[in-house]
Amino acid sequence: MKLVRFGAPGREKPGIIDAQGRIRDLSGVVPDIAGDALGSKSVAKLRKIKPDKLPLVRGSVRLGPCVGDVGNYIAIGLNYSDHAKEAGMPIPSEPIVFLKTHSCICGPNDNIMLPKGSQKTDWEVELAIVIGERARNLAKKDALEVVAGYCVANDVSEREFQLERPGGQWAKGKGCETFGPLGPWLVTKDEIPEPQKLDMWLDVNDERMQQGSTKTMIFGVAHIVWYCSQYMVMEPGDVIATGTPPGVGSGMKPQRFLKPGDVVRLGIAGLGEQTQKVVKFSMSGPN
Repeated sequence: MKLVRFGAPGREKPGIIDAQGRIRDLSGVVPDIAGDALGSKSVAKLRKIKPDKLPLVRGSVRLGPCVGDVGNYIAIGLNYSDHAKEAGMPIPSEPIVFLKTHSCICGPNDNIMLPKGSQKTDWEVELAIVIGERARNLAKKDALEVVAGYCVANDVSEREFQLERPGGQWAKGKGCETFGPLGPWLVTKDEIPEPQKLDMWLDVNDERMQQGSTKTMIFGVAHIVWYCSQYMVMEPGDVIATGTPPGVGSGMKPQRFLKPGDVVRLGIAGLGEQTQKVVKFSMSGPN
C-alpha cells in the first residue's frame, strides 16, 4: 500500500493511493497515518480495504509529510562509503546517530526555507524507515519485524551550522525549519522486499547531482533498526533517515550550495518523488 496525508499544514487527512494513482480519503477508517495505525495488525486491516470504495479526493491538494505526529526523527550520518570519502571523513565502524527536530518535518513538495544567515545549505536524498511497532533492545533477527514501511527523505543540512560552528554536534545544521521533507507517501514494507536494492537520485535545477543505490550503504536497514533500539526506545511513527550517497554540494570542487529560486527534485525507486523550491528566510515562514 501507498499511504498518504493530504491537506493544509497541521490539518492533514489520511489517504491511500488507488490503482490509478489517485488519492482516496481514509479519514473514515483511521484518524491519521500515525502511531498505532502503523502497527502490523492495523496495516493488515487497511490492506483488506478496497480503495475504489473510498471517497475520491478531487483536484489538486497539498501533500503533507507521509507520517503524522512523528516522535523521534533519527538520522544516520556517513552511511555510504563513497559519501564519506567525498566528505573527507573516515568510514565509521558503527552507525553515526543524530536527531533531527520534529519541527523540521514538512511535506514532500513544500518550500525549503534557507535559515537566517545561511550560506551553506545542502541537499541529501535518503531512504527513510518508518517504525510500526515499539522497538526496544531488539534481537538482530527481529529488526525488520518492527518496520511499517519506507519513504523518501531529503535530509537538508546547513554545513556551516553543522560542521564549522562550535559545539561539536550536528543538530544545529540538521533541524532547521523545513529541513525534513518526508513523502510523497509511505510505502508498506510488503511492497519493498529488498530495501537494499533501491536506486536513488537528486537533481538541482534539472542537473543531476546525486545518483546512487541503497546497495552501497555501509549499514543496512535491519542493522540500523537493531542498532538504534539498543540505545533508545522507538515508537510507532518514528522515522530513521539512513544516509545519503555521494553528490552533495559540500563534496564538490568548488562547493555548491542552495540559493533562493533553486528547485530540488529527488526520488527513490518504488517510493515516489519530491520537488522543493528554495526560498529565502522569512519571519512569516516558508510559504
